[in-house]
Amino acid sequence: MYIPYIPLACATLLSVHGLRKKSLSPSGAATAFAVGTCMLSGATRVFGVALIVFYLLGSRATKYGKQQKEKLEEGEAEGYRTGWQVLSNSAAAAVCGVAWNYLYFNSRPTCSVDPSQGYSRALVFGALGHFACCLGDTLASELGILSTGMPRLVTTWRPVPPGTNGGMSVGGTIASVVGGATMGVVMGVVVALEGCSWVVLPEMLLWGALGGGAGSLADSILGATIQETRYSEERKMITHHHGNAINGGISLLITR
Repeated sequence: MYIPYIPLACATLLSVHGLRKKSLSPSGAATAFAVGTCMLSGATRVFGVALIVFYLLGSRATKYGKQQKEKLEEGEAEGYRTGWQVLSNSAAAAVCGVAWNYLYFNSRPTCSVDPSQGYSRALVFGALGHFACCLGDTLASELGILSTGMPRLVTTWRPVPPGTNGGMSVGGTIASVVGGATMGVVMGVVVALEGCSWVVLPEMLLWGALGGGAGSLADSILGATIQETRYSEERKMITHHHGNAINGGISLLITR
């Protein structure tokens, strides 16, 4: 019977690391362990390595500038990711990883993203698109709020306070594209080391960058239209329960 000792050990380390650094709640750590084990196991390392890089960069970005973020947005001090949040940031990629291993566990293609490998290529690029969008959105939110320039609401282009749902800044936009490109480079290097030509690297970098930018833009549009933001003039910060509505959202989504 096949027992994935190394994937189990890596998933355990990631979950414990998240608990110790307070970037994961207990439910988040349990979910991360389950997802990590699934994605780290199998005939290719591309899904597992992408998950590890995504988790480490996203967690670091969340903690970066913590004191400044606390002054700009209510609730930024919490920093935890719950089980549902972990799942929403990994479910699509996990499905791609599980499906890939179901199809190719005993017959791994020499190059998993070769155009002749239809399903294999589609699943790897599907995971890349997911991680690029999620990391791009995470970096845009967590680093964009610290941008020195005033964000602008994506639907009206008027200036809004940092942390406003639907607000876009130059720093946040650059961070989202760089984050997506990073995922493209990471996954491109892994598939190249596993047998592909290094010529796949520019293509995966480009798709990653596009995914990162697109993910951030989509999140901004949704935030501006269906996620209400309130700003307290007295406290000079974004709040979730009191203050004036500033982005026209209709509170269909609730922030943490």
